[in-house]
Amino acid sequence: MTHASNQIRQMQKRQARGAIRRGFTLLEIIVVVTIIALLATLIAPKLLSRIGQARGAVAKAEVNEIAKQLHLYLLDNNMSKAPEGLELAVLTTGASPYLKAKDLIDPWGREYILLVPGEANPTDFDIVSLGADGQPGGEGENADVVNE
Repeated sequence: MTHASNQIRQMQKRQARGAIRRGFTLLEIIVVVTIIALLATLIAPKLLSRIGQARGAVAKAEVNEIAKQLHLYLLDNNMSKAPEGLELAVLTTGASPYLKAKDLIDPWGREYILLVPGEANPTDFDIVSLGADGQPGGEGENADVVNE
């Protein structure tokens, strides 16, 4: 046998051994999982707070849109102001409704509230979402959202 053929065989053996050991060790997997867990721990709270802020922004836009549609309803029905006892559901009825029933649900899954006369708008009406907690008042994501 020649020296070259011995070298080729040794190289083939090394390659065969390398092909067998292509997986990850348990330690490598534990390190990667730990790093992913740390990143998730740092990033998740920021993402969750953004979701709360986004819901608040959506609620703000929706209460203002509902208020516009209610003003149109009042004009179309020759009313100068909303009568006490009026319900938002009137906007979803008739031949050409002003809104769909799903438009009267806030981002937290509760119905918007109509207050006549309003607290924030005493000469008019308030469209209110009670925020994430569903209770009057609150701060941040739990704050009430009222039309302007």
